[in-house]
Amino acid sequence: MSSLPEKKHITKAEINELPMRQYEGKIILCKTPEEAEAAAEKLKKETLLGFDTETRPAFRKGESYDPSLLQLGTENEVYLIQIQQTGLVPGLLEILSARHITKAGVAIDRDIEELQAVSYFMPDGFVELADLAKTAQIKNLGLRGLTAILFGFRISKREQVSNWARKDLTDSQQRYAATDAWLGYKIFKHFEDAGII
Repeated sequence: MSSLPEKKHITKAEINELPMRQYEGKIILCKTPEEAEAAAEKLKKETLLGFDTETRPAFRKGESYDPSLLQLGTENEVYLIQIQQTGLVPGLLEILSARHITKAGVAIDRDIEELQAVSYFMPDGFVELADLAKTAQIKNLGLRGLTAILFGFRISKREQVSNWARKDLTDSQQRYAATDAWLGYKIFKHFEDAGII
């Protein structure tokens, strides 16, 4: 059973002192509808997925883009689905609507809304990790702060505003995107083991 940290708040300066880590496991990149559907078939067997999306950043007023990437992480691998090339195939919509598959992430309301703009679905099974952090009386509610408090390492934000709409994502982009979904899974499990859920 994991325990919750005594420390409930960490400053930016303290986070910057921590060692940097990223997801080092298996990444499955899906670029075609067929690959996305095959991934969904595997993912439907899971009961917990780390969840995140990435969207090409908009730098001009009134400019906005649909999400480029959907990340879903299991215990041992992370699937990166390039939505602009695959679409939200039926199997993925089924996962996003499935109550029995927990999808855990941080600041997920906007992610869900943006995905619904691509293809409408009735979201179910989503868990906002910031809500669990509040229950645990942790003050840092973002992914970076939660990771630092619970696991003692920091994650890079270098790729955050990179072009997620490009057809060929760099290795660095793939690791960054996979790290966010991996941490969604890890943080949920940590709270679950600590009895918060």
